[in-house]
Amino acid sequence: MIFWRFFRRQATDQAKFQLHSWYSDMTATVLNRSGSKRERILEVAEEAVLAKGFAATSIEEIITAVGIAKSGFFYHFPDKSDLAKALLQRYIDQEEAILDGLFERANELHEDPLHGFLVGLKMFAEMMSDLPSTHPGCIVASVCYQEQLFNRDVVELNASALLGWRKRFRERFELIAQRYPPKIAVDFDALADMASGLVDGGIILSRVLKDKELLPKQVMLYRDFIRAVFLGADEGRA
Repeated sequence: MIFWRFFRRQATDQAKFQLHSWYSDMTATVLNRSGSKRERILEVAEEAVLAKGFAATSIEEIITAVGIAKSGFFYHFPDKSDLAKALLQRYIDQEEAILDGLFERANELHEDPLHGFLVGLKMFAEMMSDLPSTHPGCIVASVCYQEQLFNRDVVELNASALLGWRKRFRERFELIAQRYPPKIAVDFDALADMASGLVDGGIILSRVLKDKELLPKQVMLYRDFIRAVFLGADEGRA
């Protein structure tokens, strides 16, 4: 995922130093294949797709940027649909690795299931705030907007990504509810989907209005809402 390459600046306190140290280790793990030609094709394609969409991204511009012949491209990807599927799978894998690492670190900082989750959301918001510019975008959203361009495999993979994120957050809410029964009636699937909708909506807001702080603000509002759901409105404001 492109925005991970941006977290390079030095931290100004011990907590942020630890977060950036964790980020450096995660970056090395997630992008450990970056030296391969195939990975370089995917990097260039991702930047182009996030900038202007799949339809406007040509194979010719990708091979020119990578510095390979067209035969070199087709060696790795028989057609553009295969490129789209590989690009989407790569993005999903990176997202999963990032979320795993983020919330594992948050759990280490706070063992309570609710407060550990709140710590993780705050860490995520801080990471978004550390971006030097607005978030570059989401491959899942790019596929959705131009779904008619892709075969069934790509469309189903895109849906499975969202269902996977729903499952991830729902399971966390179920764990939290064992210790903190919700103060209001709530559908955990809908509450989980709210995270995906909020992040994609926050990306749109920040890019259209050219304000990179809008996305982290949305994440922090979601954090406040989660706290209020499980602790009550008064505690949620504490």
